[in-house]
Amino acid sequence: MKDRKRHIVCFTTLMLLSYLIIPMVQAAEGPQGIRQKPATAGTEISTTQLKEILLAGKIPVIDVRPEREHAVSHIPGSINIFETEIDRMNELCSRASGIVLYCNGPYCGKTVRVADSLSKKGCTNIRKYQEGMPVWRALGNTAETALAGFKYVFSSDRTAVFIDARSREEFGAGSVPGAKNLQAGEVDAANDDGRLPYTDHGTRVIVFGGTVEQARRLAEAISHRAYWNSSYLAETYDDLKRAGLW
Repeated sequence: MKDRKRHIVCFTTLMLLSYLIIPMVQAAEGPQGIRQKPATAGTEISTTQLKEILLAGKIPVIDVRPEREHAVSHIPGSINIFETEIDRMNELCSRASGIVLYCNGPYCGKTVRVADSLSKKGCTNIRKYQEGMPVWRALGNTAETALAGFKYVFSSDRTAVFIDARSREEFGAGSVPGAKNLQAGEVDAANDDGRLPYTDHGTRVIVFGGTVEQARRLAEAISHRAYWNSSYLAETYDDLKRAGLW
């Protein structure tokens, strides 16, 4: 009899707990069983919204990653302020009535930490491009490489592919050692003939040219051929020569 009562009490307790716990879990996981992220400062924006902000040019877009990461590749139009430089970012936020932050994608915690810190400083209108560099590139958007980033890749990454977007005549007169010449409209052909690394689309590809715009246009075409790790140099070939890399 005592055992039966004990079983009834245990069963009743479990039922009560289930009524309390299950709704709490469901609320945390959302309507489709996907665990929701805890509330943090700032508003998340889409890639489309980020492009509109960059085009308008009124709100600073901050890459909060380390300086070298930014130099190697970043969203064109963004500026680099490392995540610990909160006061500097807060000054920009105050002057521009808002700020946009990004780092290395959905699982990068830097954006969230910076947004929370800025909010405590009184910064309002904080936007977070939480999709970050990985999604930006996955959606066919090219990235920009600074001269310092080019130097780093040239000296340390033996798998990187360098593409010279200038004319064949200019390329024949001299170029970056090991670079391959590729003209506008030749991306598909280069994918087949080996000028582009078609066996590994994740290979780092950096395009340079006689002008930044020439390099940017070709890099964009290459990114649309699924070379998601491509970028263009934010300087010219002449700048590379003056830098004395070779």
